Amino acid sequence: MTRFSQELLADTAQLTLRGVGKRYGALTALHGIDLQVRRGEVFGIIGRSGAGKSSLLRLLNRLEPPSDGQVLIDGQDIARLNQAELRGLRRKVAMIFQHFNLMATRTVAENIELPLRMAGLPTPERARRVDELLQLVGLHERRNAYPAQLSGGQKQRVGIARALVLQPAILLCDEATSALDPESTQSILGLLRDINRRLGLTIVLITHEMEVIRDLCHRVAVLEAGQVVEHGEVWQVFGAPQHAVSQLLLGGPTRAEYPAELAPGTLCLDLHYSGAHGLEPDVQALSTAFGSQVRLLHAGIERIQGRSLGRLRVAVTSAQPAERVLERALTVADRVERVNPRSASS
Repeated sequence: MTRFSQELLADTAQLTLRGVGKRYGALTALHGIDLQVRRGEVFGIIGRSGAGKSSLLRLLNRLEPPSDGQVLIDGQDIARLNQAELRGLRRKVAMIFQHFNLMATRTVAENIELPLRMAGLPTPERARRVDELLQLVGLHERRNAYPAQLSGGQKQRVGIARALVLQPAILLCDEATSALDPESTQSILGLLRDINRRLGLTIVLITHEMEVIRDLCHRVAVLEAGQVVEHGEVWQVFGAPQHAVSQLLLGGPTRAEYPAELAPGTLCLDLHYSGAHGLEPDVQALSTAFGSQVRLLHAGIERIQGRSLGRLRVAVTSAQPAERVLERALTVADRVERVNPRSASS
């Protein structure tokens, strides 16, 4: 993913939650939620089942009011909107769903046109907007097909076009790729990325798929038991998750090899890269830093938002004291762990 533009980095919140809570009788689904979503960013919300993700999303377009606190869009408290203002909000905040919600008896074009027809737009304007959206989502040649004739990815493209047809400022995505195969998922992520860049559309999505957050989002919030337990830039949260739930969702380090025998003077080290200082796992740099023999045992590195995240496991053979080797290791990695045989499979 290309790095956030300077415009998006500007601290301009389009969506703000202040002390938001939601109760259903005696059940508290959300409490004390404080979040800001910047204009034009893709913001992800992750959490385990029952963490409150869907409840939070329903507050953002006023399908339900909060029990406590405020949900502000462009500074306006949406809980205070009257019916006429609420209709305006429905046009400003659109939503796409996991199971598409298409009308089986209407064609692709007719499904996309439906919100325009309900809004009372004239026929020429409806036709123009439908054509534009069909081109945008790559379905112009399927305009007369019915949902039963479409693949899952194509159905979601129709859902996205229908959500965009009223030119919203915010797009909410409720597990938008969960029902898709991996190839269709990548296609839809590419489409959403393109829409975000071309239209400057703010996107808020909830998902349990970590690859969706990694590949699409700029920032992420982790929910647990109705609270935000961690949030930040995607590379920060993925590179060094602080909360136990974040660590569980993102998964621990993969199993790494440990040599059956270590030669005298050999240390086994885990070199961790969090992205915080822009360090790169360069083997030549490792050899130069240690001034000794370095053997790569395992590599688990990925790039997110232009930063290297993960770890290397290396065997370093050196005549220098172990403390000196560890000191040198900290010049080429964000964090260093000395590995012994009992913890080698971690």
